[in-house]
Amino acid sequence: MRILRAAEYRSMPWKNGGGVTTEIAVSPAGAALDDFDWRISMARVESGGPFSGFAEVDRTLAVLEGEGIVLDIAGRPAATVTKASAPLSFPADVPTQAALIAGPIIDLNVMTRRGRITHAVERVMISTSTDIHSLADVTLILCFDGEITVAGAAPVRIGPRDTLLLGPDALKWCLEPARPATLFVIRIDRVAAND
Repeated sequence: MRILRAAEYRSMPWKNGGGVTTEIAVSPAGAALDDFDWRISMARVESGGPFSGFAEVDRTLAVLEGEGIVLDIAGRPAATVTKASAPLSFPADVPTQAALIAGPIIDLNVMTRRGRITHAVERVMISTSTDIHSLADVTLILCFDGEITVAGAAPVRIGPRDTLLLGPDALKWCLEPARPATLFVIRIDRVAAND
């Protein structure tokens, strides 16, 4: 188990230069935008426009703050993503245009290299002690708002926007919220190589 503190996240320009992203975690460590296996970040989107393209990458987007965003993804009907809607998954290498519903948003982006890594993103609201189960190679739990304590021999406090990074041996964790909390549970798996 590792704790990634919000104060230690790395900020950098978007690939297309249109804004700034805050990188929560990337694998391998220190990987650039063109050679990561997986990457999790948050970004403040100030205006509509084209999304950065990432070849051979699958992406999931969730809205954390703001009214929401409408995505025009090539070959699909327009999709509206809000704080209340499920995270939206789509290929990161098809032309995608974004329009804000009403002012800036902050979004969560999870990206994995197609053919090598897969991912799933789930928004979880908790107000009482909750067990999180995962059989994934890597599980990340972003505490977006609220505060949680990870129960155990040495309880660990996770504050707003901190992330808990768990390896494959972490099958179940008991989370105790100090008050109602919104979590994003991100499960990442390596695709088995063909024999």
